[in-house]
Amino acid sequence: MSSSTKIAIVTGGSRGLGKDMATSIALKGIDVILTYRSNEEDALQTVQSIKSIGQKAVAIQLDMTDFSSLDGFVKQVLDTLQTNWNTDRFDFLINNAGMGATVPFLEVNENMFNDFLNVHFKSIYFLTQKLVPHINEGGRIINISSGTTRFAHPGYSVYASMKGAIETFTKYLAKELGPKGIGANVVAPGPVETDFNNAAIRSNPQMKAALSSMTPLGRVGAANDIGSVVAFLCTDDARWINGQRIEVSGGINV
Repeated sequence: MSSSTKIAIVTGGSRGLGKDMATSIALKGIDVILTYRSNEEDALQTVQSIKSIGQKAVAIQLDMTDFSSLDGFVKQVLDTLQTNWNTDRFDFLINNAGMGATVPFLEVNENMFNDFLNVHFKSIYFLTQKLVPHINEGGRIINISSGTTRFAHPGYSVYASMKGAIETFTKYLAKELGPKGIGANVVAPGPVETDFNNAAIRSNPQMKAALSSMTPLGRVGAANDIGSVVAFLCTDDARWINGQRIEVSGGINV
């Protein structure tokens, strides 16, 4: 592979925010490995979109709820890097894969809590640990959080608590991986109109109107409001941004 070719891994890159992150990153001239949980068809469509931009792309299945699958996934990543790029290294890790549910605190059960813990914190923590030895100097880790760590939205107590843990984790990544030349930041979207959480915003006009009214710009976010910021953080223009939480929410509840 050309020494100038950069490679990003985007988890949950088959649809919604992750798809826009993956394609926005490709527009910066970066190749992409993206993951999907169950919808291979969407993942392959995203791969085709990236190839049409002129970058290489590969999709690999990954279920973040299944903690025991991480080692097998890392081996697949290394095999994929070797086969497609003749390397065992990459540059950018975007921990985007997620799950959503709006559940009042008093109704949260242990199984739900454990799923959120695995998907939004434990699997991210250890997947990052397993992949860091393969990240090039000058690489970046970008973790995806949520506006709901700054302002409380009923029903998000589990989700936001895990995202709060990710924000703290990211500061430690920046501190401890700095000597390896690796930076780490958080991107925290506000309400975005995608199919996330059963398309809660898109399919609920009243909720959409209420959230729009809380934002100075008078609308909720779109997927392409977020992906471009993640892509920017993968460029040299963002090289001195490190250990930061960047909220991309249109200024909601400012």
